[in-house]
Amino acid sequence: MALQTKYAELLQAANTLGVAGLAVAEKDNTLHISGTAKSTADYDNLWALYNKIDPNMASGDLMMNIDVKAEAGARLKVTTDSTNLNIRSQPSTEASVVGKAAHNEIVTLVEKTDDSWWKIRTTNGEEGYAYAQYLSPE
Repeated sequence: MALQTKYAELLQAANTLGVAGLAVAEKDNTLHISGTAKSTADYDNLWALYNKIDPNMASGDLMMNIDVKAEAGARLKVTTDSTNLNIRSQPSTEASVVGKAAHNEIVTLVEKTDDSWWKIRTTNGEEGYAYAQYLSPE
């Protein structure tokens, strides 16, 4: 219960943001939190709050497994600050840029490659990998 007290602000934020399927369990001196956030912004807010409570996640007493709600075929909005989002040939910043999606453009999710990179398709048919942090369900 001590870890739930330590991370009470994070748990409250997850509830306030409406994280679906929120599960919390304390086992072997580690707090496990899982669920599905409504957007990458909510996901980012939870991770930022975690870093605020435990800078650089140094204590190692929390396992947070939060997904972002989006399934293949979902329409996603590009949520960069104001610039275009690079679409790459592979899920890596080292991969070549094969296209761009404009700020606020709507794209289609092809697949979630992992938590960081999602394969998307633009309305122009450009297909490749984009950094998930800049994509939110429409």
